[in-house]
Amino acid sequence: MVVSEKGWVRARNGHSHDPSSFAFKAGDGLYGTFECRTVDTFIAFGSNGRIYSVPVSLLPGARGDGQPVTTLVDLEAGTQLLHYVAGPANATYLLSSSGGYGFLANIEHMISRNKSGKAFVTVNEGETMCRPSPVSGGSGETPWPVAVNVACASVGGRFLTFAIGELKTMEKGGRGLMLIDLEAKDSLAGAAAYTRSVRIDGIGRGGKAREEILEIRSLNNAKATRAKKGKVADLGFKPSGVIRME
Repeated sequence: MVVSEKGWVRARNGHSHDPSSFAFKAGDGLYGTFECRTVDTFIAFGSNGRIYSVPVSLLPGARGDGQPVTTLVDLEAGTQLLHYVAGPANATYLLSSSGGYGFLANIEHMISRNKSGKAFVTVNEGETMCRPSPVSGGSGETPWPVAVNVACASVGGRFLTFAIGELKTMEKGGRGLMLIDLEAKDSLAGAAAYTRSVRIDGIGRGGKAREEILEIRSLNNAKATRAKKGKVADLGFKPSGVIRME
């Protein structure tokens, strides 16, 4: 399935599609692609911390631009859809907010029978939800492999990594545990679960989009325990997100 930055969704049959071949409306672009089955679930995350679920089998086909996600769910007034994921019931995601807190949850924990969704991620005033990160290699019921870690980057340029076993799986959602100890006026740009590398997205001088891939050596240099301040990352730009590469 394909989701655009402005929240249009469509489903395509087959495997290994080339994202560069997807077309979008003017001013829109790719948010993400998810390989899944018709028995899986599509999840949308609102700016108010509510989450909305739609069976993948109900998503529109690939002809045209698809359909706005807002027509598939009932949003509260003033709420915007920020992020999207899709997958089987046991797929695990790391959910976090700009306040520096986060937790783990499976897609089965996020499913709601109501089109109006349900409150799941606690987002305090002035905070926003960060992009969810897929987690592979274990589940909330079994020990996580030693190789799975969490990388956090703050807007102010601080960076911290720690073992994913320090986090909790929260079936009913909530605020979670502190991921990184933020300085005053700083905020979490993003957090991702990884085994070998992550990509730091950001904004450089003149508002130009920048990115840098950090491999295991750089990630290990910032490793400590959860809720520490981390280290200053010499990136040359202001981080805006953290994406798991592998």
